[in-house]
Amino acid sequence: MLQILVVDDDKNTRRYLTAVLSDTGYSVSCAECAQTALNIMENTKIDLIVLDIMMPGMDGYAFAELLRDCNNDIPILMLSARQLPEDVKKGFLSGTDDYMTKPVDEAVMLLRIKALLRRAKIISDRRLTIGSTILDYDTMTVKSSETIQLLPQKEFLLLYKLLSYPNKIFTRIQLMEDIWGPASDSMDATVSVHINRLRKRFENCEDFSIITVRGLGYKAVAEEELV
Repeated sequence: MLQILVVDDDKNTRRYLTAVLSDTGYSVSCAECAQTALNIMENTKIDLIVLDIMMPGMDGYAFAELLRDCNNDIPILMLSARQLPEDVKKGFLSGTDDYMTKPVDEAVMLLRIKALLRRAKIISDRRLTIGSTILDYDTMTVKSSETIQLLPQKEFLLLYKLLSYPNKIFTRIQLMEDIWGPASDSMDATVSVHINRLRKRFENCEDFSIITVRGLGYKAVAEEELV
């Protein structure tokens, strides 16, 4: 059974989320603060975190940043009463995978959780399918209905990263650190060069598109979301 960790300082919210998630078939652990969450994670395999922002001690932004700084890729759904664009932007930049505002639509939340868990499985399986396009992590190849392309390592890793999280915005710095490493001497303009190469390679691909989000970075959009 998949294990979800709810991190929220409001006990009524914890009770509500526990009931909803348990009824859907998930096993649920709860924490009222980041430190308790860390303690739980030391002893329990967590598949996804539902995270509030405003909490005593370390807030949700800092907690997400801490996990990402430790190379922990666990999916995070940030759930907050904060609705301003700058709050949402800060959430994504801190490392969250998705962001919803309270009060949540129960059905939409469950669909988003399902999508995040599916993407996490894709990464562990090392194989990604978008429409008729298949990315094979072990061979660094991208196969479509008509062709198979062997990509240079950095291009493949960049494409795989973006397509593993459709609609998630990645900054150039995030992509640089994830693909080239924090100790790399390359400049973040290198990301733009590789993005342009990928766009040219797949300019006729109908399964996905790489979008520039002005002032933020890049995201991949799957075919069904382009319609």
